[in-house]
Amino acid sequence: MSSIPDELSYTKEHEWVAGLDDGRIVTIGITAFAAEALGDVVYVQLPEAGAAVAAGDSCGEVESTKSVSDIFAPVNGEIVEVNTALVDDPSLVNSDPYGEGWMFRVRLETDPDDLLSAEEYTALTQSQT
Repeated sequence: MSSIPDELSYTKEHEWVAGLDDGRIVTIGITAFAAEALGDVVYVQLPEAGAAVAAGDSCGEVESTKSVSDIFAPVNGEIVEVNTALVDDPSLVNSDPYGEGWMFRVRLETDPDDLLSAEEYTALTQSQT
């Protein structure tokens, strides 16, 4: 299993959140754990820029050779950008989940309160293997 970056926050649904310390816009993607569990990603449906999202709500889908999984919003806010590169190359989710495989950016409406630290997420994933 891939290493879990310490500087990110995580959800129990296997999304990651970057940039909480930098301001009001955060970057979101799915974790390497989720990408590995899915298998080869062949299609990604992302939310539209300008859409409002609420923490815990489904806002997109990832389709792989094994299954289709929802992408859940880990925060409340407005989608300000989506990674259109994933439309042409959804395999970026597998090859670089914490980099080029990011999914969307959200302008925070409220501070998130249910996110996990890297240590807490590591414990969660170890209990699921």
